[in-house]
Amino acid sequence: MQSTAGRLETTMATFTVWTFDDPAVADHSVALLESMRTRDVGRIHDAATVSWPHDREKPRTHHLASVAHSGALGGTFWGLLFGTLFFVPLLGAALGPAADALGQSLADVGIDDDFIRQIRDRVTPGTSALFALTSDAASGEIIQALDESGINAELLDVTISDEQEELLKEAFAEARHD
Repeated sequence: MQSTAGRLETTMATFTVWTFDDPAVADHSVALLESMRTRDVGRIHDAATVSWPHDREKPRTHHLASVAHSGALGGTFWGLLFGTLFFVPLLGAALGPAADALGQSLADVGIDDDFIRQIRDRVTPGTSALFALTSDAASGEIIQALDESGINAELLDVTISDEQEELLKEAFAEARHD
């Protein structure tokens, strides 16, 4: 039997975005995450939803602190990510160089301009989305739960190493203090 003592094990987190063709579905999918948390299936580090009814100029966002494990990225991360996605001109003017630094932090973990563009193309009026940072195969469990519930979703994802996740947490912790 080989010992694992002294070896650094690296787990990978996954940043996922499930998009839905209905502005209410993301909010309904929160119950699936709650169920996973209570059954301790996988690990949901943090999550948020976006819903964008046809009659609204901008989407409504909601940070799901209730489903997050400790060490979550927090509201600052979600606020800045959603600002980047949906309110870019206002956010960029307000944050200036800080927005550039945070944008670089996102790009360093794979949430780059192309990924942002894919999300923008899919989250439009009349749609919704569930955003989650997960590990321990939680993404697969979410996919299975959505399928079993008859919910049709498109998936975008980026794999993030422990080191990248720590860099991201540090960047957003600094942003809270600036």
